[in-house]
Amino acid sequence: MTTQPPDWDAVYVASTPPPWDIGRPQPAFVRLARSGMLCGRVLDVGCGTGEHALLAAAHGADAMGVDVSQRAIEQARGKAAARDVTARFEVASALNLSQLAMTFDTVIDSGLFHVFDDEDRARYVTSLATVLRSAGSCYLMCFSDREPGDWGPRRVGQDELVAAFAEGWNVTGIAADTFAINRGSGAAAAQAWLAAIRRL
Repeated sequence: MTTQPPDWDAVYVASTPPPWDIGRPQPAFVRLARSGMLCGRVLDVGCGTGEHALLAAAHGADAMGVDVSQRAIEQARGKAAARDVTARFEVASALNLSQLAMTFDTVIDSGLFHVFDDEDRARYVTSLATVLRSAGSCYLMCFSDREPGDWGPRRVGQDELVAAFAEGWNVTGIAADTFAINRGSGAAAAQAWLAAIRRL
């Protein structure tokens, strides 16, 4: 039995924003930006409505965001225009980033890695390798196996992150962090891992 992929466009036309769309960057990425880590040519993969690409651009980066949802990209472009921030947004699959025909100094992943099954996870890491330059940095935040219960996306363990990036990469650090989320009247945060990964 095969599972149908999510209709990501439908998520972005719903009356209530999806849990990950909080209308501002995740605090972890704000800290990275303020520390000068989101620099050079930056790619935000699975950018949604663009908050992290816009954050990087506001801190001087040449920023680009990509997402599979046309609706999300339209909203991101609208935000860039409204805020007078120069950032590029394009519809593209995270599993085929080579189609961009570009390389980047830094890649951001806020909540994308954990949506993939094992097969697509491997494809995603291979895809990232096609666009991140040698010695470039990837900052990846994903749902953590420390989060109790079974709501939300697949939980990820530190060992899974290390295994996924075992060949051609160096996982330089994994820190416990939290996602700010929209969850109706429920919790406003979820446990996360923030990984710093360098391309060899």
